[in-house]
Amino acid sequence: MPETLLSLKSVLTEGSRRLAAAGIPDPRREASVIWAAFAGRTPGESSLERVQPLPPGEAARLDAAFARRAGGEPLAYVIGRAGFRHLDLLVDARVLIPRPETEGLVEGLLARIRCGMVADVGTGSGCIALSLASEGDFDEVIATDRSAEALEVARLNQEATGLPLRLIRGDLCSCLSDGSIDAIASNPPYLSEPEYAALGSSVRDWEPEAALASGPDGLAATRALLDDGRRALRPGGWIAIEVDWTRARVVAEHALALGWTDVAVEADLFGRERFVFARRSARS
Repeated sequence: MPETLLSLKSVLTEGSRRLAAAGIPDPRREASVIWAAFAGRTPGESSLERVQPLPPGEAARLDAAFARRAGGEPLAYVIGRAGFRHLDLLVDARVLIPRPETEGLVEGLLARIRCGMVADVGTGSGCIALSLASEGDFDEVIATDRSAEALEVARLNQEATGLPLRLIRGDLCSCLSDGSIDAIASNPPYLSEPEYAALGSSVRDWEPEAALASGPDGLAATRALLDDGRRALRPGGWIAIEVDWTRARVVAEHALALGWTDVAVEADLFGRERFVFARRSARS
């Protein structure tokens, strides 16, 4: 028997009902966003095509996507995309979902340096590195990560955007040569073990733990960046690190104790102390 074609309206109505039953906020909007991602359209266009029958198989695909979202999977993973600054990027469970507040790390670094060589350490999806390649005037942008799976996502995003990156597998700054870089940007893992354990299931059960947790006090990766970053930077080079807002001042004090200069703490778009910027002394 031929497949019975369902209208977009009926599929979105059922999807909204399923999402609402799962406690998803604004289920009608999310159902439209999921449809738009699968159809290559904008969510607003769903209102123009509600009476149109869906192509064969598309209702089943959407139903499976609604089930994933109702099961708690983050929307970005369900649709496979996330926006970051001017970019639309591939994301999946191999990488952390880019957050809006992280965009301020890029802005803060570009306000200090826009040329030379820059490294995004712990690149994940490549969102920071690709933004620096897009908006700066750097001679080269390097993206490092210890996860081969994360680097594969970054590679796919590089290919999709056509922006130049050099991808290197390595842990933090260990793969960067002495005095080879003019700037380092990083959004490292920065949650303590108790903070990670207390995360909501929408994050803890889906996003990679290695991109979120960093030792008993949340500072293991940040300390390593500050300790080894001076080796990799040229004199006068900058480091920009995203941190937990409750420990920004502690991180700044640690940077000063290590001999970093021009240390500054800046807020994210929500007004929380989220970023630490520091400069390697031109004399050391």
